[in-house]
Amino acid sequence: MGVNMVDSSSHPVGVAIPPETLAFIERVRERIATVVVGQDVVVERVLIALFTSGHLLLQGVPGLAKTLLVSVLAKTIELGFKRVQFTVDLLPGDILGSEILDQRTNEFITHRGPIFTNLLLADEINRAAPKVQSALLEAMQERKVTIGNVTHSLPAPFVVIATQNPIEQSGTFELPEAQLDRFLLCHRFHYPEPEEEKEILRRNMRLGVRREDRGAVANSEFDVLSQEPVGSTDDLIRAMEAVHDIHVSETFIDHVVSLVNRTREHPAVELGCSPRAGIALIKASRARALIHGRNYVIPADLFALAEDALLHRMRLTYESLAEGYSGVDLLKSLLHEFGANPQRNGHVHV
Repeated sequence: MGVNMVDSSSHPVGVAIPPETLAFIERVRERIATVVVGQDVVVERVLIALFTSGHLLLQGVPGLAKTLLVSVLAKTIELGFKRVQFTVDLLPGDILGSEILDQRTNEFITHRGPIFTNLLLADEINRAAPKVQSALLEAMQERKVTIGNVTHSLPAPFVVIATQNPIEQSGTFELPEAQLDRFLLCHRFHYPEPEEEKEILRRNMRLGVRREDRGAVANSEFDVLSQEPVGSTDDLIRAMEAVHDIHVSETFIDHVVSLVNRTREHPAVELGCSPRAGIALIKASRARALIHGRNYVIPADLFALAEDALLHRMRLTYESLAEGYSGVDLLKSLLHEFGANPQRNGHVHV
């Protein structure tokens, strides 16, 4: 029997969303749209991560504008931004920093690594060795970094957006469950629609050439990013505060707990979702409601975010995988019990 998804949030008691916050969100989305074609869902997920101080893992084949999207976001809002290209020879100190001996004073001074920023882009994170990936755990969970014997607090806000190529296996390391669990959401990129791809080609044709020194170079999408932000840190703080004013009913919480528990009880699942999955669903649903101009969450938020919040926290048994069963199949069956309808591309919604 399906679960009745009638939610008491249909008559919510919530705080009205400040008009300036809604205007800020619209400005950010419009600015990103001038560079990145389509990908509205991905933009929504990035804003959810930013508004909840949650970390985001973006999976997709090369060429889908993952790095471009994060770069334009950093320039759209006044945020500190650093990019680290993960490689097999990367060391923890290359990200966190290290202590260096000052020969003049014979004392150690702390050299802070690129992790000391607001928005860290961990490009191709699965190319780094497990030792480097584990060095991120403390930073992602506690917003702190230990260098030598001293613990340093990271700037606020601090968000890690990591990219990963899910197809290529040569020279890559599978992310451990402990680290995957630290990502609020894991979003899987899809190829653009034909009309969107046509617009991508048209925009690329208009990029032109710029003179540089004694020669010239063809412009790329990165060269046309506007340097003028459309939002300040204060705008971001107000949006983060507005997320915590979004109403969540007890009925919605019950549904989240029920869904998470079903992932642990299903016979095809070896490792079910941790309590962080439920926390992620609640946080992300509140932020999504804000982005859509609502001061309360609805079942559609849960359905829209279930794949991104749950799939990377689940591991199926070898037997179910051998039979061709996938995590998407499992999630579809669970959400059908809540009255969801699956889309053909694997996403689930009401």
